[in-house]
Amino acid sequence: MEVTNVEEYQAIAKEKLPKMIYDYYASGAEDQWTLGENRNAFSRILFRPRILIDVSKIDMTTTILGFKLSMPIMIAPTAMQKMAHPEGEKHIFHQDLCHSTLYISLIMMLTPFLNAGEYATARAASAAGTIMTLSSWATSSVEEVASTGPGIRFFQLYVYKDRNVVAQLVRRAEKAGFKAIALTVDTPRLGRREADIKNRFTLPPFLTLKNFEGLDLGKMDEANDSGLASYVAGQIDRTLSWKDVKWLQTITSMPILVKGVITAEDTRLAIQAGAAGIIVSNHGARQLDYVPATIMALEEVVKAAQGRVPVFLDGGVRRGTDVFKALALGASGIFIGRPVVFSLAAEGELGVRKVLQMLREEFELTMALSGCTSLKQITRDHIVTEWDAPRARPSPRL
Repeated sequence: MEVTNVEEYQAIAKEKLPKMIYDYYASGAEDQWTLGENRNAFSRILFRPRILIDVSKIDMTTTILGFKLSMPIMIAPTAMQKMAHPEGEKHIFHQDLCHSTLYISLIMMLTPFLNAGEYATARAASAAGTIMTLSSWATSSVEEVASTGPGIRFFQLYVYKDRNVVAQLVRRAEKAGFKAIALTVDTPRLGRREADIKNRFTLPPFLTLKNFEGLDLGKMDEANDSGLASYVAGQIDRTLSWKDVKWLQTITSMPILVKGVITAEDTRLAIQAGAAGIIVSNHGARQLDYVPATIMALEEVVKAAQGRVPVFLDGGVRRGTDVFKALALGASGIFIGRPVVFSLAAEGELGVRKVLQMLREEFELTMALSGCTSLKQITRDHIVTEWDAPRARPSPRL
């Protein structure tokens, strides 16, 4: 079956992945109301397209934190990507290793890992001219991802109780050429993800959290509920506060993006603490259920930021029309998460490339049909939302 839109990859991933792994990627917290709302809220924002404008040339390029991108569509941090794309593991556990020498056997075993998980995502992002954000809980290390070649990469950071671990990890990311830190601030405890509890989720035994491998923090023990919840309870620092955002700035020259902001109050505090940008995120609806969809929270955050720092949207984007709506509400760019792991599961690196290309083409078409030839031409007047008050609009002039 030909895949013609991003959403279709989820069904393919569901067929291909073990239930525990698919549920880990797909599920949200508790009743999963916010999970559905992250998508549904986009459908309540409508377009006000302008017509009879020359749209023969469309420019989607943008600059994020000084880096030139081909489009405002970036890759969010998603953990443990080799679970979705386990080519390396399949070869190791299923391939007949009856070769003439141990050397040949080792080469056959290890080579597929260069095509798996985060490696594939990094190459796809680089080919598309956009940013990949690597998760702290990746199954490939910062050094391994950097080894895939040139690319603009951000590093998502969880703050562990042992701050020496944090400092070491930040220094490694910076040394490996990563350009910014995306500090996750909405996870002092893990949300109640009932699918993971039912499945007794844990990291498969042939994988590790590679960034922590040498620190005895790379493995996840089995638990009576969710192994990830137990891991977070044991390792992640619940005392994390705004002073830690300032502390991070003392140990790195990389800009800090605060990921997990959905209110004006926290936007102002983040800017006061020195954040270089805000990522409006509800953690893929995996933390606190019944928070607003990120597209619903976006405009409040943008208004509070007052242009002092860029604001990005993370959550629910599946169409180029979604990208346009986010930019019309003031976002400087968007991040996609689940589409990456679902397309990895379906088609590996090629799948991620296709997702980025489909979103790019849909976004370009939306710009053309809305009468916009560059990102700066996308304005609030191009959309109407359910919370808009009726207002008189000035008569346009030719």
